[in-house]
Amino acid sequence: MKNISLLLLSFLAMACCNINKQVDSSVQLNVMTFNVRYDNPGDSLNNWQNRKERVANSILFYDADILGTQEVLHNQMKDLKRLLPGYESVGVGREDGKEKGEYSALFYKKERFSVLDSGYFWLSETPEVAGSRGWDGACERIASWAKLKDKASGNTLIALNTHLDHVGVTARREGVKLILDRLAELSNDLPIILMGDFNAKPESDVINQITDKSNANHLIDSRAVSPIVYGPSWTFHNFGRIPYEKRPLIDYIFVSKDVEVLKHGILAETENKQFLSDHTPILVRIQLQ
Repeated sequence: MKNISLLLLSFLAMACCNINKQVDSSVQLNVMTFNVRYDNPGDSLNNWQNRKERVANSILFYDADILGTQEVLHNQMKDLKRLLPGYESVGVGREDGKEKGEYSALFYKKERFSVLDSGYFWLSETPEVAGSRGWDGACERIASWAKLKDKASGNTLIALNTHLDHVGVTARREGVKLILDRLAELSNDLPIILMGDFNAKPESDVINQITDKSNANHLIDSRAVSPIVYGPSWTFHNFGRIPYEKRPLIDYIFVSKDVEVLKHGILAETENKQFLSDHTPILVRIQLQ
């Protein structure tokens, strides 16, 4: 009887060790994408100067570990860095590779992650040429990425943030191809998070191109596989000016197959009828194994 009890205790101890090991080997993260709207004086009460504290507080409240931002001008970058002191960022102005034009900046919690590598490239035929405009695009477009290592768990992932062209059909198609190819090169089978404003609806060729299973480099729409989906089915509302039933979904967070999506939320919140931006942020809770 004593030997049986000892064996049982040993078995339970081993089981507890295995459970602890499984818990320690996984990590959950809050990932947010947020088109904050560029600082446009013509926006009147919706101008950045009237929104910036609320935008920053929403990021802090939802506890984003990794944040992709779009349409951020240099003065807005300075504001966000001041209002989000717990974050570092990767990104440059898309017009000159320095401070001119909109950033598609990638933010991350500096206490949680160490950066193993990072960079940016333009969505064009010459992606390493600063300020290059691609194909039929109306604007310069850029992608910012980082290889992030979670300091506590040791898990490593690739996160990329971008903003596709709003006019160029070829620019969106070729931009997505370039991004998927580049992610395949950078990831070396690491988990991938791709986020941003894609200026494309779910049924579009652009989104189908990203999620096409026949492409070895395809990714998964986090909303499509999330067991919990919160909020409306749209992300762009132009500060509420677009009729509710006509508002499109054009912002996304995509993940690789080794990322488990736990919940997905489109955060269409207002304060005194004022929106955070002309886009809603998206928040996704994920788990890496």
